[in-house]
Amino acid sequence: MKFTFTDKKVSLPKKVHEYAEKKVGKLDRYFQTEAEASVVFSVEKGRNNVEVTVRSGGTILRAAESTADMFASIDTAVADIERQLRKNKARLEKRLRKDAFVRAAEEDTSFVPEEPEEEYDVVRTKRFPIKPMTVEEAVLQMNLLGHTFFAFKNEDARGAFAVVYKRANGGYGLIEDDG
Repeated sequence: MKFTFTDKKVSLPKKVHEYAEKKVGKLDRYFQTEAEASVVFSVEKGRNNVEVTVRSGGTILRAAESTADMFASIDTAVADIERQLRKNKARLEKRLRKDAFVRAAEEDTSFVPEEPEEEYDVVRTKRFPIKPMTVEEAVLQMNLLGHTFFAFKNEDARGAFAVVYKRANGGYGLIEDDG
């Protein structure tokens, strides 16, 4: 597994990065291809924040945790990603190693029952033409409709598919197709 560590507004000792590499590295057993892990550390308002993003093939897993202890934040974020993998193992089985969920004797320390996999039940389908417009026009259209997101073809990016959305902390976000 390839690692990228980022320390935002904090200078951490090397042992924190080594601990994160050891813990996040255990997730490597789930993936067929070599995975890339990005770990971002920050401290805000006395809380130790860890954001772990793991990419392998077309699969992206992400967990963010905030606790009073940086090591506990790392542990909890890794546990969250493992929980995501177990919860969606039937859908992910084509992308993951065949023996990814076979437990080794020393790793069988969890007594928590596995969560049943939830169904993705699409209850409504809408069809509408996706029109070319600028980002500003898309934000205006989204606000006029009273929606929290809006899909459009971005004129500024040669008609590439894009989505604007309202961010929870204020402002707007833009998701663009990089293809």
